[in-house]
Amino acid sequence: MATLGNLGPDIAPAPGQIVRLTTGVDAYSRSQGSGLATQVAAGRHAQLLDGTDSKRLRVRLLEDGYPCWLERRDWQVHGQPAERPTPAALHHDKIRLRLNQVLDFCEQARCLPNRYLWGGSLGPNFDCSGLIQTAFASAGIWLPRDAYLQERFCQPVAVQPGTYYLLEPGDLIFFGTAQRCTHVGLHLGEGRYVHSSGQEHGRNGIGIDNLHPQNPNPVASHYRGELRGAGRVMHSHDGSPLPP
Repeated sequence: MATLGNLGPDIAPAPGQIVRLTTGVDAYSRSQGSGLATQVAAGRHAQLLDGTDSKRLRVRLLEDGYPCWLERRDWQVHGQPAERPTPAALHHDKIRLRLNQVLDFCEQARCLPNRYLWGGSLGPNFDCSGLIQTAFASAGIWLPRDAYLQERFCQPVAVQPGTYYLLEPGDLIFFGTAQRCTHVGLHLGEGRYVHSSGQEHGRNGIGIDNLHPQNPNPVASHYRGELRGAGRVMHSHDGSPLPP
C-alpha cells in the first residue's frame, strides 16, 4: 500500500509519471551495476522515461534535465505523485544577490569531514560538479549536473594562470583537456577557488587552491596545467534537456 502519499509497490510505474522524492536517493548511470551518476535530494522531481520492466527505471530529473536510472523501489517507496515543477526565471541581476549564499554553502561543506565521491551531490561527500550544482541549488539557482555541461551553460570569462582580474566571486573555473572539460571549481576571489578533487591529485575532498603561476602545491599545480577557462552563471536552468 502507498503511505504518506507515496506511490507504493502496488502502483505500476508508467512512462510519463512524475514524482517528487521524499528522501535523498542514489541515481545510476546504467540499468545495472554500481556506477553512481548523481544523487537526488529530497524535494526534487523526476519523470519516468522507460525501463518499467527492470529493477531500475530510466528517468529525467526535471530541475536540470538530467537523465539517470533510479531503483524501482526508491521510485515507488519514496516517490509522491506530483505535477511538473515550474522553474523560477532567475537572471544575472537576481543571481548576483544570491552568490554569497552559494559561497557560504561551499565553505560550510569544506569544514565538514568529507571525501571525494564520484556522483556525490547530497553531501558531505561530493564530486566536483556535484558540489557546484548543490551549492547553487541551495540558493534556488539550478545548473546542469556535469562539469562539461556547466561550462556550456555559462557565459565565458577570460582567465589564465596569474591573469584573473576579470573573474568575480561566484564565477566557475573549468579544467580538463583541450577536448573536454572534466573538472570545475568555484571562484572565491583573486584567483582562489574551492573544489572537490580526488586523492590521485593530492587531496581527497573539498579544498581551496589558486591559479597563482608560482604556487608549488601539487593539487594547484595539477589543475593549473589543465585550466580551460571560466564562466559566469547568467541564468537558472529551466529543466530542459541539454545536448550530450
